[in-house]
Amino acid sequence: MTVTVSPAPRPVDTTIQLPGSKSYTNRALLIAALASGPSRLRAALFSDDTRYMHGALTALGVQVEADETAAEYRVQGVDGKLPAAAADLFVGNAGTAARFLTAAAALGHGRYRLDGVPRMRERPIEPLLDGLRQLGADARAEFGNGCPPVLIQANGLPGGLARVRGDVSSQYLSALLLAGPYAERGVTLEAEGELVSAPYLHMTASIMAAFGVAVNHSPDERRWSVAPGQGYQGRDYTIEPDASNASYFFAAAAVTGGRVRVSGLGLDSAQGDLGLLDVLQAMGCTVIREVDAIEVRGPERLLGVEADFTRMGDVATTLAAIAPFAASPVTIAGIAQTHYEECDRPVAAATELRRLGIRVDETWDSLVIYPGEPRPATIETYSDHRMAMSFAVTGLRAPGISIADPGCVAKTFPDYFSRLAALTAST
Repeated sequence: MTVTVSPAPRPVDTTIQLPGSKSYTNRALLIAALASGPSRLRAALFSDDTRYMHGALTALGVQVEADETAAEYRVQGVDGKLPAAAADLFVGNAGTAARFLTAAAALGHGRYRLDGVPRMRERPIEPLLDGLRQLGADARAEFGNGCPPVLIQANGLPGGLARVRGDVSSQYLSALLLAGPYAERGVTLEAEGELVSAPYLHMTASIMAAFGVAVNHSPDERRWSVAPGQGYQGRDYTIEPDASNASYFFAAAAVTGGRVRVSGLGLDSAQGDLGLLDVLQAMGCTVIREVDAIEVRGPERLLGVEADFTRMGDVATTLAAIAPFAASPVTIAGIAQTHYEECDRPVAAATELRRLGIRVDETWDSLVIYPGEPRPATIETYSDHRMAMSFAVTGLRAPGISIADPGCVAKTFPDYFSRLAALTAST
């Protein structure tokens, strides 16, 4: 199945309210599950990734009620004590669910196994398992290859100090922080190597603080700690819109010379992917940031730019998809960690740009994309939602762009293509 994107007949001009953040929703679901008392999560995302988290929490014995119409979850917290003494957890290709649940399972008392789709079995998790072992857990990769399936033989988490690789994913550190309040001695984490996507750690800390747990970190972001004796308290919590998903609509304004305003996402957001706004501004866009909204207005012609995506890898593909329309080459650096996402994104993006007739130079950590007129083609998406959503934006400017396997966007944004079609229709 494919979807052909209709080019925008004129600059887009719209205000849009987007679904809740996947990153916030899955963190909040786990925190609410571990909390003391009930929680109500409002404006939550309902997608494949959040449903995998919901299903796994249910398998662990947590009561979770979902109201998709109201976009709400109601969670009865277990006060850090997992009811199930054994569980098989299936997480599809949801990286947040896989990593956060692995650490949370170590708090239990029993045997837990976590697995996913074939691509998940290729995604590294050994740095997290190593961190858990340093904190006193019995956690290992079933096949000894550093990837899921994961086996945890749990008897509570002693805690202490762990040195954890930070150059593959910040989610390893986030996972350990999320479990940290219920470790006997708390947790102190030292990041080894370059710390990628550090803003996600601040996001984790902000959600933990909202539920009553303090996270401390050093000024250089190399050391993070959760003191023992703390616990999450259930509460009502509203999920903000997803900045990664907002990036496609900001990019739509950029490539059509139009205007897109995203409501509910503003100055106080901890989402690091909003760093793309600085890149778009450097390319000639006008960016207006308000307390509860962000607006992007595109220029007549985008400028070339050199940008580092070490702290915002999820939106690197967004820029790659619109880079051909710039007046000069676009360099996207700091993307080594994105080889390990739902697909090998740098390789996939370069392959599909070349399919469009666009020149690309690539290294392990960067892409240089040259100006050009994309030719008609069907974009392969490699079961990766971000490939599908990014290159659909290319089709707003270049005719004849079709997206293969559009259903893969259900991972984080099930109605993306209807939203995109409405954006085009509104022009």
